[in-house]
Formats: sequence, structure tokens, C-alpha cells
Amino acid sequence: MPTRTATAVWEGGLKAGKGSFKGQTGLEGQYNFSSRFENGAGSSPEELLAAAHAACFSMALSLGLEQAGFAPQKVDTQAACTVEKSGAGFKITRMLLTTRATVPNLDDAKFQTIASATKEGCPISGALKNNVQLELNATLVT
Repeated sequence: MPTRTATAVWEGGLKAGKGSFKGQTGLEGQYNFSSRFENGAGSSPEELLAAAHAACFSMALSLGLEQAGFAPQKVDTQAACTVEKSGAGFKITRMLLTTRATVPNLDDAKFQTIASATKEGCPISGALKNNVQLELNATLVT
């Protein structure tokens, strides 16, 4: 299995400094104290983690649906990653996944079972489990 890489550079002190990141495929962005802990312009590590979790969950849910004998047409997931002050520092405390899936011939109860199992089993969820509160709102689109 492949190993993926990314780099990040931070210049200056915490509040006045600035950073940039770049993934091996060209994904890149800028971040700073304001974009991470306030509502300033730029990205943040939490945004990247949310994107990774949304992508992982969507792909894993598609797999779970296929393995259960259903043909998903679309899985659209938003992940909301919350970072909060914790003691002298900060901690990622919550990840909320909101997903909408279009899957013909599937009832909601079965869909909820598959979605819940996916929340527990996707690789990013596994990395966060027992450290971050994981929540899921799953909607089956008919």
C-alpha cells in the first residue's frame, strides 16, 4: 500500500507567523493563527482533516453499500472538525459527518445500519476513534 506525503512550513511566532502546506499531488494552501483559531482567511490543519475524513467516509460508505448488494449513485459527505481551547493549548474535540446518499432500492433502516458501521470502520474514523467525538447524520435520498 502507498505512503502519502505532505510538507508544511511555519515562519515566525504563533500569532504573527504564517504557514503553508503542500501535498505530493499539488494540494496546497496557506494558514495562520487567525485562519486556524478564529475566522480569518486561509486554511487550517482541521480543514484538511475534515476533507480527509469526508473523502474517506464517502468512499467507505460506497464500498459498504456495494458489499451489502446495493448500487450507490452518489455519496456526498461534509465533515465539520471542531478545535477548542484545552488547558494551555488546543484540542480537536469533535468531527461531525453529514452525509447524503442516493441509493436505489434501499430502505432507511438498512442504510442507517450501513452508514453507522462505516463511521466506525473507515480508516480516518479509526485514526480519530477514542480521541475525538465522532458523530454522524446520514440521509438516504430517494
